[in-house]
This record gives sequence, C-alpha cells and structure tokens, in this order.
Amino acid sequence: MTMMAIGGVIGGGLFLGSGAVIHSTGPGAVFSYALVGMFMVFIMRMLGEMSTVYPSSGSFSTYAHNEIGPWAGYTIGWLYWFYWVVVITIEAMMAGMIIHEWVPSISIGMIGFLCIVLLTLTNIFSARLFGEFEYWFSIIKVVAIVSFLIIGIAMIFGLFPHIEKPGVSNLLDRGGLMPNGFGSLLTAIMVVIFAYPGIEITTIAAGESPNPQKAVMAAINSVIWRILVFYIGSVTILVTILPWDSSSALKSPFVTVLDMLRIPGASLIMNIIILVAVLSVLNTGIYTTSRMLYSLAEKGDAPRVLLRVTKKGSPIWAVLGSTVFSLVALVSSTISPDKLYLLLINAIACIALIVYIVVALSHVRMRKRLERDNPEALIVRMWLFPYLTYFTIAAMVSVLIAMALIETNRSQLIATLITTAIVLASYFLTKLKKRSSDQIKSDEESYRAIK
Repeated sequence: MTMMAIGGVIGGGLFLGSGAVIHSTGPGAVFSYALVGMFMVFIMRMLGEMSTVYPSSGSFSTYAHNEIGPWAGYTIGWLYWFYWVVVITIEAMMAGMIIHEWVPSISIGMIGFLCIVLLTLTNIFSARLFGEFEYWFSIIKVVAIVSFLIIGIAMIFGLFPHIEKPGVSNLLDRGGLMPNGFGSLLTAIMVVIFAYPGIEITTIAAGESPNPQKAVMAAINSVIWRILVFYIGSVTILVTILPWDSSSALKSPFVTVLDMLRIPGASLIMNIIILVAVLSVLNTGIYTTSRMLYSLAEKGDAPRVLLRVTKKGSPIWAVLGSTVFSLVALVSSTISPDKLYLLLINAIACIALIVYIVVALSHVRMRKRLERDNPEALIVRMWLFPYLTYFTIAAMVSVLIAMALIETNRSQLIATLITTAIVLASYFLTKLKKRSSDQIKSDEESYRAIK
C-alpha cells in the first residue's frame, strides 16, 4: 500500500503525454501540472478524511450514495468504471506500440490483447498478487524518475562536458513562459488531469488492507511531495533541457533526454521503464474496475453475480466483466479508430472532473454531519474547511465552463455530459422497472391470499 501511494500515480501519461502538453503550452506546462497537482492534493485530502472514517472498496461511490443519494452513488460508480475500462484500453494500446517496435511481426492490437489477458489473470488469483505486481512496478518507476531527476539536474548544471549547458534559453528565448497564451494553459489542463491516473485508488484498495487507516494516512501524507518531485520536477527539467517547439524531440521526451547522453542502450532502458509504467496503470485499472463493480453490486446497482469471490478473495466475475468490456473497446480501436474509439475517448474526457466534484460535495455533507454527531471520528481533517472545499468545487466547475467555451474541447465536454445523462437515466429506469416488478409480485401474493 505504501509503494502504491508513492509510485502508483506515475503512468504513461507522464512519460508520453508530457511531450504533447509541453509542445502545446511551452514552458508554462509546469504551471499546468502544478495547478492540477494542487487540486489533486485537495481531493486526496478530502478522500483521506472520509476513508479514515469509513474505509470502503467503493470509496467515493459509497460516500456519494450515503451523503448525496443512491442516484449519485450509482451514477458516479458506473461513470468511474466506464472511465477505467477505456483507460485500460488506452494503456494496452500504449504497451502494444512500445512492444511492437521490438517485435514488429506481432500487431499492436494483439499485443494489447495479451497484456490485458495476462494482467487479468494476476487480478483473478488474488488481491495479494495484484499488490505484489504493483509493488515492483512502483519501485521501478520511482527509481527511474529519481535517476532521471539526478541526470537532468546534472545536464542543466553542465556536468556532462559533451552536452551544451542549456541555461534558461529554452525557458525565455522562444516566446517566453507562455508562448501560446493563457488559453493554452486551460487546454493543457485536460491532458494533465489524464496524466494523474489513479491518485485516489489507495482509498479504494484501503478497504482490503489489514489496517485501512494506516494505509490511507500513508497515501495522503506522501501525495504532496510525490506530485512535486515526480511530476512538477520532471516537467521542469524537460522544459529546461528540450525546446518546447520541437515536436520530434517531445514525441518521447524522456527517451530524447537520455539519448543526448549517448549512453548505449539508454533509450531502450527508458522505453522498458515506460512500458512498466503503462502496465502498472493497466494492472491498477483492472483492479479498480472490478472493485467498483463489486461495490455497485453490493448496493444493488449491478447484478448480484458480481459479488462472487474466489477462495483468495478476488471478485472473479467483476474482474472478468470489466476485462470483457475493455477488450471490446480494444477491438473498436482497430476496426473503427476514427469513429467508435474516438467517441469512447471523448466520452471519458471530463469524467475525472465530474468524479472529483462529487467527491467534494460528498465531503461537505459528511464533514458537517460528523462535526455535529461524531467529531472525534475525524482523524484526518481537510484544511480550511469548508472554504477550500468550496474553492475546489468552483475551480472544477470553472474548467468545465471553460471547455464549453473552447471550441477544441467542446465536443469532449458534450460527449461526457451525454454519457453522464445516459447513466443517470439508466438509474431511474432500473428503479422504475424494479418498482413495477415488486408491485406485480405484491399483487400476485395478494391475489393468492384472497384466493
């Protein structure tokens, strides 16, 4: 749990997505990562406060169900599940592209399929095996990032004689810190949010740990420095060493930096580390979707068969159900990449923001209730409550409004809102159907009694 808290947030979005953010935003990309990172800290603090009081594998879906209403828990749970189903597909495609470079005889889609199947098997066997994989994945990622930071700082200070000292030329001499204007900062935020995958997953996994409060405390205590070091630190080094307007250099920026050292095999090592990061997120995604499905089934919001677990405690049908949908999405990426797959990508673009808004709203209601009824239960407290929580809600809503005003992001917002409306409508239809079924059963029983 500790290693998940430290390294679990590092995914392919940092290693591969950072190049696109830097290319569109310039050196100001650091501000995008810092701004989103700040709100991630606030969200994690809220979740930490709630999770130490009520540890649950359903996490924020359970809190939304209890504090806002069953409809909120249902909607946010299924949206989050759908989000991770598509993320699993994206990470599988990334893994496929990396391995395809080494084994071109096997297609990207087939490699992605095999990655999903193999990591599904680790999740089926036991939660402990998932934890073992994630433990080693996290160690590799942390060592890699720390090593990169040390090498990058040495390059900036001119400690490698065969590399020209960059100084501040890449920061100031190519249009300044914001060469594409302030609007590019807002556009980049959506990509950056996608680069922080699973920062909240430790609060889901805590429900299966022997000491949930300790696990959550470890996660929230480390979140500030790991965002500062791993994300903001890495991106600061990248924008200092590499020119922001070089699309070729930023295609895979971490690999480009190591190639500058002219160390044999450096780029291969970096690509292996990126592959590990991608597989880590894929592994985490399978775990997360299955636990969310299991939690939904517990509340009657998903089929009861999903509650079946193996002897080692793994919810086998929830794992397989999530995997099947991820494989269907993977197939769509090969047969209809420009239509169906693109629609899936757009549909999840803002789901993270919607989830975080609901987390904050749940936190407000739970905190007020606990302060009134059981204040001693509050082991972790959100800073400056309720002002900082309201500020976070306002900021998230502002990003959604900004997306509606920015033409390039409008279609993503519309797709996500339509997806949300469909899920919400399915809740009321399901409840209406259940109510009709219960009424018919009641009428039949009454008829038998009279007869």
